[in-house]
Amino acid sequence: MITRTERNEEKQKEIIKEENRELRRKIVLTSLKIIFLLIIISLLFYLYTTYISSKLITVNEERIANENLPESFEGFKIIHFSDLHYGSTIFLDDVKKLVKIINRRNPDLVVFTGDLINKDYKIKSKEQEKLIATLKQIKSTVGKYAIMGEEDTDKFTTIMNQSNFTILNNSYELIYNDSNTPILLIGLNSSLTENINIDNAYKYFSEPTHNSNIYTITLLHEPDSVDEITPSYQTDLFLAGHSHNGQIAFPYIGSFLKKDGAEKYINSFYQLDKSKLYISSGIGTTDSGFRLFCRPSINFFRLSRK
Repeated sequence: MITRTERNEEKQKEIIKEENRELRRKIVLTSLKIIFLLIIISLLFYLYTTYISSKLITVNEERIANENLPESFEGFKIIHFSDLHYGSTIFLDDVKKLVKIINRRNPDLVVFTGDLINKDYKIKSKEQEKLIATLKQIKSTVGKYAIMGEEDTDKFTTIMNQSNFTILNNSYELIYNDSNTPILLIGLNSSLTENINIDNAYKYFSEPTHNSNIYTITLLHEPDSVDEITPSYQTDLFLAGHSHNGQIAFPYIGSFLKKDGAEKYINSFYQLDKSKLYISSGIGTTDSGFRLFCRPSINFFRLSRK
């Protein structure tokens, strides 16, 4: 015969078993909730970094004032874009959208500061033809200019020339706008390819007829190259790329991913004594393959004397 004590012990065991089952059930449910939440967060992160942060192009508009600017360039509009890295997160449809964004602003001058095709992407001939046809649609009243980045090859020269871009290869060009007083546009090769030649690019200032006060814009791929230029030559406006402004940035912390050639200058703007340095965040991506709190962008400048 089972005693009362034995019955109590059996009851107690059943209670403990039930409590353990309930505890296990809660643990399983909590784990499933956590896993589900992590899946949702991962999915949202993927969607944001792939389709929003890496696709939606921002237009950074700035007014740049300088008393050296000729009167005929008052209100002159410049579009600066860089680091297309076609074949990374950017493809033909994205370039078509980019062209519409540029043309909508009716720029006078369009400049590209290097890295056209992603280094790991093998563009096919028909795709290249379509890319040329698309870039060719970029409109400007004065001209379209480009320089090479460290990843650019002979395909860059072919594509940009056929897209009606003038390539500045350690060289300069005088830009006129409805008057006989020009501004100076200088283009430097990538310093990482060891093809940079600063003295040749700035040889305008060694010519007997040069104007020492001419308003000067210099295109360079790696922004750190400015420190090789400023001790010897005065430039009013530097336009660079390469850094992607870090590509991954955090609020109140900023970007922290640095690249060779963009270790000192990585963010979007620097005031360097009398020179201004603007660095494009680029259009495509490199290395990590995504952006975070650092959207692709183009720079839209309006020049002014005051």
